[in-house]
Amino acid sequence: MNWVSEVVRPRIKTLFKRETPENLWVKCPDTGQMVFQKDVEANLWVIPGSDHHLRMNATQRLKMMFDGGTWLDVPLPDVATDPLKFRDEKRYADRLKDARAKTGARDAFKVGFGRVVGTPMTVAAQDFAFMGGSLGMAAGEAILRGAETALDKRTPFVLFAASGGARMQEGIFSLMQMPRTTVAVRRLKEARLPYIVVLTNPTTGGVTASYAMLGDIHIAEPGALIGFAGPRVIEQTIREKLPPGFQRAEYLKAHGMVDMVVHRRELKETVARLCRILTKQKAVETAQPEAGPDAIRPAA
Repeated sequence: MNWVSEVVRPRIKTLFKRETPENLWVKCPDTGQMVFQKDVEANLWVIPGSDHHLRMNATQRLKMMFDGGTWLDVPLPDVATDPLKFRDEKRYADRLKDARAKTGARDAFKVGFGRVVGTPMTVAAQDFAFMGGSLGMAAGEAILRGAETALDKRTPFVLFAASGGARMQEGIFSLMQMPRTTVAVRRLKEARLPYIVVLTNPTTGGVTASYAMLGDIHIAEPGALIGFAGPRVIEQTIREKLPPGFQRAEYLKAHGMVDMVVHRRELKETVARLCRILTKQKAVETAQPEAGPDAIRPAA
């Protein structure tokens, strides 16, 4: 090798090298269309053209719902990190550490209190990116704290469900959250406070068998997978081919399991309108983006 290939060529490559940002494009799972991430983000993480609803994390959900993108975080209690000292391919404590580093969240739920189109509201959002949004002790405590906040502030409680089911690493402690969250929902009903569930993609397993199907009104995002067991498991069990669109939001609405399927762009207004109807409040003419947490007052 001579000095031309050893020195000149590498320097030329370095001179004309262009840095390409990561995650510049998003591929539509339905059509394969490549779209700028900034365009998808500006469209509430819905692919323009195909209208495919991508997953959102808990913070993005709260920012989408609350006026001005501001709210008060509801503090959530700490729980035992690894009560069963569970280990499969790796330790459960290590899985939690990895999930927290990946998402920047303590667990799968985030709860906020603020105004939605001027209406005081408590909103809980489940993050599928955190271990599949699995229901464990921390998630159960978050739902209980969200319900307690709604009871204390006398606000509707809106919950965005996104989960693969119970967290197997916590065993019976995970399954105990199903009756505990059911009791929390019961307390809301006794206080005559609305409990609205928004079913997102996916909502399955023990979550569907508990708090996700106990709402006064069930809203689903378009195309969301909703059910207890997955379609493949059902087909293997009954040894029959399932009908097209089985367990998708539109199919469930047609068969009476979901009250309405609402596009993400219309979700905020729809939820606020339903809450006003259920609490017999007068409609507000416009949203109040300037009404941040400091301006929030508990509903009468």
